[in-house]
Amino acid sequence: MRAFFATAIMNYCIAFGVIIGGCIIGGMGAFFVSQPPFSEMSRLASTMKIWAVVTAIGGTFDTIENLERGFLNGSPFEVLKHLLLIGSAMVGAHSASLIVQWLTRSG
Repeated sequence: MRAFFATAIMNYCIAFGVIIGGCIIGGMGAFFVSQPPFSEMSRLASTMKIWAVVTAIGGTFDTIENLERGFLNGSPFEVLKHLLLIGSAMVGAHSASLIVQWLTRSG
């Protein structure tokens, strides 16, 4: 159980960091090419969420395969565990997106 919570916290933090870091670097890139950095950061925060979740869960289909195995083998605990891990990554990506929207005063 302790390993599950550690993995959930890591998923949250990884997804959070992907959004925050991607928006900062993307905003710098927009500034370098004479585009409005805040609007680009806001756009990136919205469009990068799915990629942050994919990165947090490992970027492979292992989680999807484990979900499938859980459904087919009748193991609801495994299904719930993986759905919660994906959910923690989604919450991390969404909370980072909200912070970026708040800092750029958009949305």
